[in-house]
Amino acid sequence: MPELTIQTTTSGSLPRSPELVEATKALEIAEDGFTLVQTDEYKELAAEAVAALVKKQVDAGITIVGDGEYGKAMTAAHDFGAWWSYSFQRTAGLALPSKDTPPPAPVRSTPGNIQLTSMTDRRDWVAFAEAYFDPTSGVLFGEPPFWPEAVGPLSYRGQDAIASDIAHLRGGLDAAGLSTGFLTSLAPGSAARIGNSYFASEEEHIWAWADVLREEYKAIVDAGLTVQLDDPSLAESWDQINPEPSVADYRAFLQTRIDAINHAIAGLPREQVRIHLCWGSWHGPHTTDLELRHIVDLVAQIDAAEISFEAGNVRHEHEWKVWRDVELPEGTKLLPGVVSHATNVVEHPDLVADRIVRFAEIVGPENVVASTDCGLGGRIHPQIAWAKLESLGEGARRAAALLNG
Repeated sequence: MPELTIQTTTSGSLPRSPELVEATKALEIAEDGFTLVQTDEYKELAAEAVAALVKKQVDAGITIVGDGEYGKAMTAAHDFGAWWSYSFQRTAGLALPSKDTPPPAPVRSTPGNIQLTSMTDRRDWVAFAEAYFDPTSGVLFGEPPFWPEAVGPLSYRGQDAIASDIAHLRGGLDAAGLSTGFLTSLAPGSAARIGNSYFASEEEHIWAWADVLREEYKAIVDAGLTVQLDDPSLAESWDQINPEPSVADYRAFLQTRIDAINHAIAGLPREQVRIHLCWGSWHGPHTTDLELRHIVDLVAQIDAAEISFEAGNVRHEHEWKVWRDVELPEGTKLLPGVVSHATNVVEHPDLVADRIVRFAEIVGPENVVASTDCGLGGRIHPQIAWAKLESLGEGARRAAALLNG
Protein backbone atom coordinates (compact mmCIF):
# COMPACT_ATOMS: atom_id res chain seq x y z
CA MET A 1 0.00 0.00 0.00
CA PRO A 2 1.56 3.36 -1.02
CA GLU A 3 2.36 5.81 1.73
CA LEU A 4 -0.06 8.71 1.98
CA THR A 5 0.97 12.32 1.48
CA ILE A 6 -0.67 15.51 2.69
CA GLN A 7 -1.41 18.09 0.00
CA THR A 8 -0.72 21.76 0.71
CA THR A 9 -2.08 25.01 -0.67
CA THR A 10 -2.67 28.65 0.26
CA SER A 11 -5.84 30.69 0.62
CA GLY A 12 -4.94 33.14 -2.11
CA SER A 13 -2.99 36.35 -1.59
CA LEU A 14 0.81 36.15 -1.44
CA PRO A 15 3.42 38.94 -1.22
CA ARG A 16 3.85 40.75 -4.52
CA SER A 17 7.26 41.33 -6.05
CA PRO A 18 8.57 44.90 -5.62
CA GLU A 19 8.71 45.26 -9.42
CA LEU A 20 5.03 44.35 -9.78
CA VAL A 21 4.04 46.76 -6.99
CA GLU A 22 5.87 49.65 -8.67
CA ALA A 23 4.49 48.78 -12.11
CA THR A 24 0.95 48.72 -10.72
CA LYS A 25 1.39 52.15 -9.17
CA ALA A 26 2.42 53.49 -12.58
CA LEU A 27 -0.72 52.30 -14.39
CA GLU A 28 -3.19 54.90 -15.63
CA ILE A 29 -6.72 55.06 -14.24
CA ALA A 30 -9.67 55.02 -16.64
CA GLU A 31 -12.32 57.72 -16.73
CA ASP A 32 -14.53 55.82 -14.28
CA GLY A 33 -12.00 56.59 -11.56
CA PHE A 34 -11.34 53.03 -10.40
CA THR A 35 -10.32 50.86 -13.38
CA LEU A 36 -6.62 50.41 -14.11
CA VAL A 37 -5.58 50.31 -17.77
CA GLN A 38 -3.19 47.36 -18.05
CA THR A 39 -0.63 47.71 -20.84
CA ASP A 40 0.99 44.85 -22.77
CA GLU A 41 4.23 45.58 -20.94
CA TYR A 42 2.47 45.28 -17.60
CA LYS A 43 0.86 41.98 -18.59
CA GLU A 44 4.25 40.60 -19.62
CA LEU A 45 5.72 41.61 -16.26
CA ALA A 46 2.76 40.04 -14.44
CA ALA A 47 3.20 36.78 -16.37
CA GLU A 48 6.87 36.64 -15.37
CA ALA A 49 6.00 37.43 -11.75
CA VAL A 50 3.38 34.67 -11.57
CA ALA A 51 5.77 32.13 -13.10
CA ALA A 52 8.39 33.02 -10.49
CA LEU A 53 5.75 32.84 -7.76
CA VAL A 54 4.62 29.36 -8.81
CA LYS A 55 8.21 28.10 -8.65
CA LYS A 56 8.71 29.71 -5.24
CA GLN A 57 5.56 28.02 -3.91
CA VAL A 58 6.71 24.64 -5.19
CA ASP A 59 10.15 25.15 -3.63
CA ALA A 60 8.44 25.92 -0.30
CA GLY A 61 6.48 22.65 -0.43
CA ILE A 62 3.14 23.91 -1.74
CA THR A 63 1.56 21.29 -3.99
CA ILE A 64 -1.63 23.11 -5.11
CA VAL A 65 -0.51 26.57 -6.15
CA GLY A 66 -2.25 29.79 -7.10
CA ASP A 67 -1.29 33.08 -8.73
CA GLY A 68 -1.07 34.88 -5.38
CA GLU A 69 -3.87 37.19 -6.60
CA TYR A 70 -1.23 38.98 -8.71
CA GLY A 71 -3.83 39.66 -11.39
CA LYS A 72 -6.00 41.61 -8.97
CA ALA A 73 -4.47 45.04 -9.40
CA MET A 74 -5.98 48.02 -7.64
CA THR A 75 -5.73 51.80 -7.74
CA ALA A 76 -3.84 53.73 -5.10
CA ALA A 77 -7.18 55.18 -3.97
CA HIS A 78 -8.47 51.66 -3.38
CA ASP A 79 -5.29 50.10 -1.99
CA PHE A 80 -7.33 47.97 0.36
CA GLY A 81 -8.57 44.47 -0.24
CA ALA A 82 -7.63 43.61 -3.82
CA TRP A 83 -9.42 40.27 -3.32
CA TRP A 84 -12.63 42.34 -3.29
CA SER A 85 -12.02 45.62 -5.09
CA TYR A 86 -10.67 43.95 -8.25
CA SER A 87 -14.28 43.00 -9.07
CA PHE A 88 -15.27 46.64 -9.57
CA GLN A 89 -12.98 46.82 -12.60
CA ARG A 90 -14.57 43.73 -14.14
CA THR A 91 -18.23 44.72 -13.72
CA ALA A 92 -20.34 47.15 -15.75
CA GLY A 93 -23.14 49.04 -14.00
CA LEU A 94 -20.98 50.60 -11.25
CA ALA A 95 -19.93 54.20 -10.71
CA LEU A 96 -18.18 56.23 -8.06
CA PRO A 97 -20.67 58.44 -6.23
CA SER A 98 -19.84 62.09 -5.83
CA LYS A 99 -17.80 62.80 -2.74
CA ASP A 100 -20.55 65.27 -1.81
CA THR A 101 -23.21 62.56 -1.98
CA PRO A 102 -24.38 61.31 1.43
CA PRO A 103 -23.46 57.66 2.06
CA PRO A 104 -26.20 55.18 1.14
CA ALA A 105 -28.62 54.15 3.84
CA PRO A 106 -27.56 51.02 5.77
CA VAL A 107 -28.54 47.85 3.94
CA ARG A 108 -31.44 45.92 5.37
CA SER A 109 -31.99 42.26 4.65
CA THR A 110 -35.54 40.94 4.61
CA PRO A 111 -34.92 37.98 6.96
CA GLY A 112 -34.87 39.45 10.45
CA ASN A 113 -34.64 43.01 9.05
CA ILE A 114 -30.88 42.80 9.64
CA GLN A 115 -28.92 45.98 9.06
CA LEU A 116 -25.30 46.13 7.87
CA THR A 117 -23.48 49.25 9.04
CA SER A 118 -20.25 50.84 7.83
CA MET A 119 -16.84 49.25 8.33
CA THR A 120 -15.88 51.59 11.15
CA ASP A 121 -19.06 50.69 13.04
CA ARG A 122 -18.03 47.06 13.47
CA ARG A 123 -18.70 46.01 17.05
CA ASP A 124 -15.07 44.94 17.54
CA TRP A 125 -13.86 48.29 16.22
CA VAL A 126 -16.19 50.15 18.56
CA ALA A 127 -15.17 48.09 21.60
CA PHE A 128 -11.47 48.63 20.87
CA ALA A 129 -11.65 52.09 19.31
CA GLU A 130 -8.49 53.31 21.05
CA ALA A 131 -6.48 50.47 19.53
CA TYR A 132 -8.03 50.51 16.07
CA PHE A 133 -7.60 54.23 15.52
CA ASP A 134 -4.18 54.61 17.14
CA PRO A 135 -1.49 54.52 14.42
CA THR A 136 1.05 53.16 16.92
CA SER A 137 -1.07 50.11 17.80
CA GLY A 138 -0.19 47.90 14.86
CA VAL A 139 -3.85 47.11 14.08
CA LEU A 140 -5.97 48.46 11.25
CA PHE A 141 -7.08 52.06 11.65
CA GLY A 142 -8.55 54.87 9.59
CA GLU A 143 -11.53 55.42 7.32
CA PRO A 144 -12.38 52.92 4.56
CA PRO A 145 -11.78 53.89 0.90
CA PHE A 146 -14.36 55.42 -1.39
CA TRP A 147 -16.12 52.52 -3.11
CA PRO A 148 -18.31 52.54 -6.24
CA GLU A 149 -21.99 51.66 -6.11
CA ALA A 150 -24.45 49.84 -8.33
CA VAL A 151 -26.18 52.41 -10.53
CA GLY A 152 -27.67 50.20 -13.25
CA PRO A 153 -27.95 46.62 -14.52
CA LEU A 154 -24.77 44.64 -13.79
CA SER A 155 -22.85 42.69 -16.40
CA TYR A 156 -19.43 41.09 -16.57
CA ARG A 157 -16.77 42.96 -18.53
CA GLY A 158 -13.67 41.18 -17.21
CA GLN A 159 -13.21 38.67 -20.02
CA ASP A 160 -9.76 39.95 -21.00
CA ALA A 161 -8.65 40.24 -17.37
CA ILE A 162 -9.64 36.70 -16.38
CA ALA A 163 -8.13 35.37 -19.62
CA SER A 164 -4.83 37.01 -18.61
CA ASP A 165 -5.06 35.55 -15.08
CA ILE A 166 -5.62 32.10 -16.55
CA ALA A 167 -2.82 32.42 -19.10
CA HIS A 168 -0.34 33.67 -16.50
CA LEU A 169 -1.07 30.84 -14.08
CA ARG A 170 -1.11 28.27 -16.87
CA GLY A 171 2.30 29.48 -18.00
CA GLY A 172 3.68 29.12 -14.49
CA LEU A 173 2.15 25.68 -14.06
CA ASP A 174 3.56 24.46 -17.36
CA ALA A 175 7.04 25.72 -16.49
CA ALA A 176 6.85 23.95 -13.12
CA GLY A 177 5.52 20.72 -14.60
CA LEU A 178 2.19 21.00 -12.81
CA SER A 179 -1.18 20.17 -14.34
CA THR A 180 -3.48 22.43 -12.37
CA GLY A 181 -3.81 25.14 -9.74
CA PHE A 182 -6.42 27.59 -8.48
CA LEU A 183 -7.58 31.17 -8.95
CA THR A 184 -9.63 33.17 -6.47
CA SER A 185 -12.87 34.92 -7.36
CA LEU A 186 -15.31 36.95 -5.31
CA ALA A 187 -18.54 35.37 -4.02
CA PRO A 188 -21.86 37.14 -4.68
CA GLY A 189 -22.63 38.05 -1.06
CA SER A 190 -19.27 39.72 -0.57
CA ALA A 191 -19.51 41.52 -3.91
CA ALA A 192 -22.85 43.03 -2.94
CA ARG A 193 -21.41 44.80 0.11
CA ILE A 194 -21.08 48.04 -1.86
CA GLY A 195 -23.62 50.82 -2.23
CA ASN A 196 -26.74 50.27 -4.31
CA SER A 197 -28.90 52.96 -5.87
CA TYR A 198 -30.46 50.76 -8.55
CA PHE A 199 -31.77 47.43 -7.24
CA ALA A 200 -35.05 47.32 -5.35
CA SER A 201 -33.75 45.02 -2.61
CA GLU A 202 -30.57 43.59 -1.20
CA GLU A 203 -31.59 40.12 -2.39
CA GLU A 204 -32.00 41.39 -5.97
CA HIS A 205 -28.56 43.01 -5.75
CA ILE A 206 -26.91 39.77 -4.52
CA TRP A 207 -28.54 37.64 -7.22
CA ALA A 208 -27.42 40.11 -9.89
CA TRP A 209 -23.85 39.62 -8.70
CA ALA A 210 -24.34 35.84 -8.81
CA ASP A 211 -25.19 36.05 -12.51
CA VAL A 212 -22.26 38.37 -13.20
CA LEU A 213 -19.61 36.37 -11.34
CA ARG A 214 -20.73 33.03 -12.72
CA GLU A 215 -19.06 34.03 -15.99
CA GLU A 216 -15.72 34.37 -14.19
CA TYR A 217 -16.16 31.08 -12.32
CA LYS A 218 -16.97 29.26 -15.55
CA ALA A 219 -13.94 30.69 -17.35
CA ILE A 220 -11.68 29.40 -14.58
CA VAL A 221 -13.06 25.86 -14.43
CA ASP A 222 -13.30 25.63 -18.24
CA ALA A 223 -9.53 26.25 -18.26
CA GLY A 224 -9.06 23.16 -16.07
CA LEU A 225 -8.33 25.19 -12.94
CA THR A 226 -10.05 25.26 -9.55
CA VAL A 227 -12.01 28.37 -8.61
CA GLN A 228 -11.87 29.52 -5.00
CA LEU A 229 -14.90 31.60 -4.02
CA ASP A 230 -13.83 34.18 -1.45
CA ASP A 231 -16.71 34.92 0.90
CA PRO A 232 -15.75 36.41 4.26
CA SER A 233 -19.22 37.98 4.32
CA LEU A 234 -20.59 34.66 5.57
CA ALA A 235 -18.87 34.96 8.95
CA GLU A 236 -17.58 38.52 9.00
CA SER A 237 -20.91 40.30 8.48
CA TRP A 238 -21.98 39.24 11.97
CA ASP A 239 -19.62 41.85 13.43
CA GLN A 240 -20.95 44.52 11.08
CA ILE A 241 -24.54 44.32 12.31
CA ASN A 242 -25.78 46.69 15.01
CA PRO A 243 -27.39 45.78 17.25
CA GLU A 244 -26.19 42.19 17.44
CA PRO A 245 -28.86 39.97 15.81
CA SER A 246 -30.15 36.66 17.03
CA VAL A 247 -28.35 33.65 15.60
CA ALA A 248 -31.61 32.54 13.96
CA ASP A 249 -32.00 35.86 12.14
CA TYR A 250 -28.37 35.81 11.07
CA ARG A 251 -28.72 32.30 9.70
CA ALA A 252 -31.69 33.48 7.62
CA PHE A 253 -29.53 36.39 6.44
CA LEU A 254 -26.85 33.91 5.35
CA GLN A 255 -29.23 31.55 3.58
CA THR A 256 -29.78 34.13 0.83
CA ARG A 257 -26.01 34.26 0.28
CA ILE A 258 -25.66 30.47 0.32
CA ASP A 259 -28.47 30.13 -2.23
CA ALA A 260 -26.85 32.78 -4.45
CA ILE A 261 -23.53 30.91 -4.40
CA ASN A 262 -25.20 27.65 -5.37
CA HIS A 263 -27.04 29.42 -8.17
CA ALA A 264 -23.76 30.89 -9.45
CA ILE A 265 -21.92 27.55 -9.49
CA ALA A 266 -24.82 25.36 -10.67
CA GLY A 267 -23.61 22.87 -13.26
CA LEU A 268 -19.91 23.56 -12.70
CA PRO A 269 -17.72 20.57 -11.78
CA ARG A 270 -17.98 20.30 -7.99
CA GLU A 271 -14.42 19.00 -7.69
CA GLN A 272 -13.14 22.27 -9.22
CA VAL A 273 -14.90 24.57 -6.74
CA ARG A 274 -13.78 25.55 -3.27
CA ILE A 275 -15.15 28.11 -0.80
CA HIS A 276 -13.01 30.28 1.46
CA LEU A 277 -14.52 31.31 4.80
CA CYS A 278 -12.86 33.73 7.20
CA TRP A 279 -13.61 36.40 9.76
CA GLY A 280 -11.66 39.14 8.01
CA SER A 281 -7.88 39.14 7.85
CA TRP A 282 -7.26 42.51 9.50
CA HIS A 283 -5.06 42.57 12.60
CA GLY A 284 -7.23 43.19 15.65
CA PRO A 285 -8.79 41.59 18.74
CA HIS A 286 -11.70 39.89 16.87
CA THR A 287 -13.60 39.46 20.15
CA THR A 288 -16.96 39.75 18.39
CA ASP A 289 -16.32 37.06 15.78
CA LEU A 290 -19.21 34.64 15.34
CA GLU A 291 -18.60 31.08 16.51
CA LEU A 292 -18.15 28.61 13.68
CA ARG A 293 -20.62 26.16 15.21
CA HIS A 294 -23.49 28.53 14.46
CA ILE A 295 -23.00 28.50 10.68
CA VAL A 296 -20.89 25.48 9.75
CA ASP A 297 -23.89 23.44 8.58
CA LEU A 298 -24.90 26.27 6.23
CA VAL A 299 -21.40 26.43 4.78
CA ALA A 300 -21.61 22.67 4.19
CA GLN A 301 -24.67 23.31 1.99
CA ILE A 302 -22.48 25.02 -0.61
CA ASP A 303 -21.96 22.68 -3.55
CA ALA A 304 -18.17 22.95 -3.40
CA ALA A 305 -15.81 20.03 -2.96
CA GLU A 306 -13.41 21.94 -0.71
CA ILE A 307 -13.89 24.23 2.30
CA SER A 308 -11.07 26.63 3.24
CA PHE A 309 -11.26 28.22 6.69
CA GLU A 310 -9.28 29.77 9.54
CA ALA A 311 -7.98 27.16 11.98
CA GLY A 312 -4.57 28.44 13.02
CA ASN A 313 -5.09 31.83 14.65
CA VAL A 314 -5.67 32.03 18.39
CA ARG A 315 -9.28 33.19 18.07
CA HIS A 316 -10.41 30.15 16.06
CA GLU A 317 -7.92 27.31 16.48
CA HIS A 318 -10.05 25.62 19.15
CA GLU A 319 -12.93 25.25 16.68
CA TRP A 320 -11.37 22.22 14.99
CA LYS A 321 -13.63 20.21 17.31
CA VAL A 322 -16.72 21.55 15.51
CA TRP A 323 -15.96 19.40 12.47
CA ARG A 324 -16.52 16.22 14.50
CA ASP A 325 -20.25 16.86 14.33
CA VAL A 326 -20.59 18.10 10.74
CA GLU A 327 -22.14 15.90 8.07
CA LEU A 328 -20.13 16.59 4.93
CA PRO A 329 -21.14 15.42 1.46
CA GLU A 330 -19.04 12.51 0.27
CA GLY A 331 -15.72 13.57 -1.20
CA THR A 332 -15.62 16.95 0.54
CA LYS A 333 -12.14 18.09 1.54
CA LEU A 334 -11.22 20.43 4.38
CA LEU A 335 -8.57 23.10 3.81
CA PRO A 336 -7.79 24.23 7.37
CA GLY A 337 -5.44 27.13 7.97
CA VAL A 338 -2.49 25.62 9.84
CA VAL A 339 -0.24 28.69 9.55
CA SER A 340 -1.70 32.12 10.21
CA HIS A 341 -1.58 35.63 8.81
CA ALA A 342 -2.43 36.92 12.29
CA THR A 343 1.02 36.59 13.87
CA ASN A 344 4.61 37.29 12.90
CA VAL A 345 5.66 34.18 14.82
CA VAL A 346 6.53 31.37 12.39
CA GLU A 347 4.72 28.18 13.39
CA HIS A 348 6.98 25.23 14.23
CA PRO A 349 6.63 22.34 11.74
CA ASP A 350 5.67 20.02 14.59
CA LEU A 351 2.80 22.33 15.54
CA VAL A 352 1.72 22.44 11.90
CA ALA A 353 1.82 18.63 11.81
CA ASP A 354 -0.26 18.37 14.99
CA ARG A 355 -2.91 20.68 13.51
CA ILE A 356 -3.05 18.64 10.31
CA VAL A 357 -3.35 15.33 12.18
CA ARG A 358 -6.35 16.64 14.16
CA PHE A 359 -8.33 17.10 10.95
CA ALA A 360 -7.02 13.92 9.37
CA GLU A 361 -8.37 11.94 12.29
CA ILE A 362 -11.83 13.47 11.76
CA VAL A 363 -12.28 13.30 7.97
CA GLY A 364 -9.39 11.09 6.86
CA PRO A 365 -5.98 12.25 5.61
CA GLU A 366 -7.08 11.98 1.98
CA ASN A 367 -9.66 14.69 2.69
CA VAL A 368 -7.27 17.22 4.26
CA VAL A 369 -5.31 19.86 2.33
CA ALA A 370 -3.15 21.94 4.67
CA SER A 371 -3.46 25.67 3.99
CA THR A 372 -3.07 29.17 5.36
CA ASP A 373 -5.67 30.91 7.50
CA CYS A 374 -6.16 33.73 5.03
CA GLY A 375 -4.10 35.71 2.55
CA LEU A 376 -0.52 36.37 3.63
CA GLY A 377 0.10 39.17 1.14
CA GLY A 378 -0.04 42.58 2.80
CA ARG A 379 -0.57 41.20 6.30
CA ILE A 380 2.94 40.12 7.25
CA HIS A 381 6.42 40.84 5.91
CA PRO A 382 7.22 38.82 2.77
CA GLN A 383 10.23 37.15 4.40
CA ILE A 384 7.99 35.95 7.24
CA ALA A 385 5.27 34.84 4.82
CA TRP A 386 7.67 32.59 2.95
CA ALA A 387 9.09 31.18 6.18
CA LYS A 388 5.53 30.24 7.14
CA LEU A 389 4.95 28.50 3.81
CA GLU A 390 8.18 26.53 4.24
CA SER A 391 6.98 25.50 7.71
CA LEU A 392 3.64 24.52 6.15
CA GLY A 393 5.40 22.30 3.62
CA GLU A 394 7.62 20.66 6.22
CA GLY A 395 4.73 20.27 8.67
CA ALA A 396 2.72 18.43 6.01
CA ARG A 397 5.61 16.02 5.48
CA ARG A 398 5.85 15.41 9.22
CA ALA A 399 2.09 14.91 9.49
CA ALA A 400 2.23 12.33 6.72
CA ALA A 401 5.03 10.51 8.54
CA LEU A 402 2.97 10.44 11.74
CA LEU A 403 -0.12 9.16 9.91
CA ASN A 404 1.90 6.53 8.07
CA GLY A 405 3.09 5.25 11.45
